[in-house]
Amino acid sequence: MSLIPFHIQNQSLQDRRVTVLGLGRFGGGIAVTRFLAERGAQITVLDKLSANELDGSLQQLADIQGIRYLLEEKTRELPATDLLVLNPAIPPQHPLLEQAEREQIPVTSEIELFWQLNPAPVVGVTGSNGKSTTTAMIHSVFSESGSTCRLGGNIGVSLLPQVEQIQPTDWVILELSSFQLHGLDRLQVSPQLAVVTNFSANHLDWHQSFEHYRHAKQTISRWQTADETTIINGDDPDLRNWDYPGNVLRFGCDAALNPAVLVQEQGFQADQFDGIFQPQLSVPGSHNRLNAAAAITAGLCIDLEPATIQRGLERFQGLPHRLQFIGEHAGRRFYNDSLATTPESAICALEAFESGKIIALAGGYDKQVDLTTFSRELLSHTKATALMGDTGVKLAGLMSGLRVEAQSFATSVISEPQDSFENAFDWAWQQSAPGDVILLSPGCASYGWFANFQERGARFEALFQELSNVATS
Repeated sequence: MSLIPFHIQNQSLQDRRVTVLGLGRFGGGIAVTRFLAERGAQITVLDKLSANELDGSLQQLADIQGIRYLLEEKTRELPATDLLVLNPAIPPQHPLLEQAEREQIPVTSEIELFWQLNPAPVVGVTGSNGKSTTTAMIHSVFSESGSTCRLGGNIGVSLLPQVEQIQPTDWVILELSSFQLHGLDRLQVSPQLAVVTNFSANHLDWHQSFEHYRHAKQTISRWQTADETTIINGDDPDLRNWDYPGNVLRFGCDAALNPAVLVQEQGFQADQFDGIFQPQLSVPGSHNRLNAAAAITAGLCIDLEPATIQRGLERFQGLPHRLQFIGEHAGRRFYNDSLATTPESAICALEAFESGKIIALAGGYDKQVDLTTFSRELLSHTKATALMGDTGVKLAGLMSGLRVEAQSFATSVISEPQDSFENAFDWAWQQSAPGDVILLSPGCASYGWFANFQERGARFEALFQELSNVATS
């Protein structure tokens, strides 16, 4: 499909008929709709969700007059449209995109509009896992240098409302999803400094193929110039085979690959360090050491002093919903890792704790990715697993089959697929004992039971508070 990109420079949006396809509930649709309204566009919002489901988003736009909302729409025809603005969740095979292509209606998105108007250099971070934490770590490190740094993108913050305040001397640090990169490929743009944490299958329900997913991710460096740089996880075999038109710096654990930053058991090693560099990280797990290595490499790439990088890393306290310690009750420690929406990310969380002491809550929306390795790691690391959501039945079958094959897994308890998050939490609590970790690390998206991973994590925290309050009342 060949869609016409929209170039906003020197173009007026006054009275232009704009259709926003997918308002959504995550902020980007709200920001771009307000942006369009402020510039005088005639806006129609199309969304398959109901007004009740979109209530939070609609309330944030309630002060804007003149927006036409076509909700719960199953239409296969766009209204009269001069410009189509896509929510990142709209898949490439959406039938209304065929009309846009046929009628040569220009197409854009929130991230594309921001990119064209942003005057500052961009650090773009992508990867199948760890990109949110790495993005936030880089923001912390760059901010420690005294520069004005803007954090946004897929991490949940639209910078479009701030774009007129951004200066050429600022740094923009963006987490970029495969959906957003697919849109940026229309513009043929890549960040000046790109970071790729790792690569594995994800979002195949949206991309329809592994190759399409990889092609979208490769946009992070595809359009770089020879003097721009991509930082990659050198341990990842897929990333080694990508084409990089600019410079390439590597981080990782394999010294034979001569990474710019080598991750060792004691700390980090690089030519710029006098001996071993040993920042005290607040976030647990070997995967977070790799995330830190990516941030260190980015800092060294712009000539930051090691002391500055260390302060930035040590100031970083972690992200909400990413291996977030939420409290201890009756000798059990509770961790909210709701942001772990891929099997690989959840496996990293399992490896951060002592095997046999973990009670996991796993499962959710089915993104059509292979869950076999995740099932094996759950059996290997957990004392018990509460199964949830659409993938609960699939995980139950895989785990049961693996346990038959390997009797060493016999001690790990598997729940029946639970019919609610509350029941999964209660089951996990009943299986636990003092000294255990109760870990929400689903390995799957939240859709079906929750609007997003934030809502799922907030519910986990609320159930922990209820449990604590009941016990102390």
